[in-house]
Amino acid sequence: MVEQGAVDVVCGDYLAELTMLILAKAQARDGGVGYARTFLTQVEQILPACVERGIRIVANAGGLDPAGLADAVRAVADEQGLGVRVAHVEGDDLRGDLAAITPPVGGTPVSANAYLGGWGIAQALAAGADVVVTGRVTDASLVLGPAAWWHGWAHDDWDPLAGAVVAGHVIECGPQATGGNYPFLDEITDRRYPGFPIAEVAADGSSVITKPEGTGGLVSVGTVTAQLLYELGPPAYLGPDVTTHFDTIRLEQTGAHRVAVTGVRGSPPPDTLKVALNDVGGYRNTMTLVLTGLDIEAKAAHAEELLFGILDRDSFDEVDVRLLRFDHPDAAANPEATAHLRITVKSADRRVAGRAFSNATMQLALGGYAGFHTTTPPTDASLFGIYRPAAVPRSAVTHTVVLPDGERCTVADPPEFATEKPQVTPPVRRGEQSKGPSRTVPLGTVAGTRSGDKGGDANIGVWARDDAGHAWLAGFLTPQRVRALLGPETADLDVEVFDLPNLRAVNVVVHGLLGDGVASATRPDPQAKGLGEYLRSRLVEIPEELLP
Repeated sequence: MVEQGAVDVVCGDYLAELTMLILAKAQARDGGVGYARTFLTQVEQILPACVERGIRIVANAGGLDPAGLADAVRAVADEQGLGVRVAHVEGDDLRGDLAAITPPVGGTPVSANAYLGGWGIAQALAAGADVVVTGRVTDASLVLGPAAWWHGWAHDDWDPLAGAVVAGHVIECGPQATGGNYPFLDEITDRRYPGFPIAEVAADGSSVITKPEGTGGLVSVGTVTAQLLYELGPPAYLGPDVTTHFDTIRLEQTGAHRVAVTGVRGSPPPDTLKVALNDVGGYRNTMTLVLTGLDIEAKAAHAEELLFGILDRDSFDEVDVRLLRFDHPDAAANPEATAHLRITVKSADRRVAGRAFSNATMQLALGGYAGFHTTTPPTDASLFGIYRPAAVPRSAVTHTVVLPDGERCTVADPPEFATEKPQVTPPVRRGEQSKGPSRTVPLGTVAGTRSGDKGGDANIGVWARDDAGHAWLAGFLTPQRVRALLGPETADLDVEVFDLPNLRAVNVVVHGLLGDGVASATRPDPQAKGLGEYLRSRLVEIPEELLP
């Protein structure tokens, strides 16, 4: 990006919800640090070139210790003989005072961070910072801050600010916007590792998404749509600086690997900030038993009965047993005749979930079902975390930027807040649009998906390639049909479906699928990354006029 991208600012997003828990564990160890060490490695690699080219660096790699990371960056610059001005943003860490958080916090979370906006970054850049590191800011703030500084936006320039949020949302996951994790592989003719995305943000907040010339992958309306739908909830996307209305986004292919993003509307943000809380949930352990050949279900039931005859099932806080079927009748090769019995246990007592559990599974080796073996030797338990979303009044948070000269400045709140919760327009249920013939084919024949996690919820963005496909899709994907297609694990869950006609898409939110968040989820795909591709694989009746 530095050598080929012709960019003014390079940004790095290091803080997934789970990352804060990992950093808290690292910070608690002797000699541990609460920031992302990998960022320092990258700074060492690119800092001389950035100084030479006048490229600024903005990253949220500060995690739980942005001041410590700022000092570490200065040390790297000193070692390289470079005069670099470093600033940092703090105030997001609420562990010192949890009283204002709602719902009330019980116990002592290992991390409690408010999601700050981009104005501290903008203020640091305006003061001449070459490198700005932050703690927990929103992912899009890493683009909004530089854009607001560059163009001199006001705090109530809602539409431009919203446009920058959209640009930030597109590029925050790197090559996921340039062909990475893209479902239509036939569209990607350059199969090299995708080049990372560039957002060219204009003064009105519109942008063009592209990538460095000569790099792999693809930038198309499809790849940008896929990333826009990633980890999305309702179309009114609440942020600390602006509410961004994703149902106003318009995309247009303007050239090879160039997609214009226009029409984005913004409105005042809420008067509260989102808070991410991470608690230690206890200990967990998983053993996977391999079942081969005939009588798979009977063998699985026998193994479960024997194991919890050796162990007291009630001694665990939670037990999750899943039979995963990969086997085929009369398989041509041994591995194709196998299934997995995946058993996960949780306990507040490490000894209960540790070797006592995994060693007990090995007692089945000589006294269990025919062909018994496991995918791993006995394992010890590991800590898992529980993620909780919360909120805090802005008055309880002091958003602070520490400028390169050491001056501490409080970042002002927005001049206006939303007076009521944004209204969500339900999808227009058009029913069955075609009376003509249909065929039973996979949903993915006409629709792409991108899925992910939002705390304990999962989202699946589903889009069509043309207007007719979207018209059918918006009528077809009701909450009831989504539950039927996703199977038993969603049968009793709340499902919402939001229409995004400008993107020819709908966004599906499955509440509670991931339990207490990624770190505690026991399903084999804890971040729901494959959930969308599973939905695409399901056979449905599709009008022939929509089929390729």
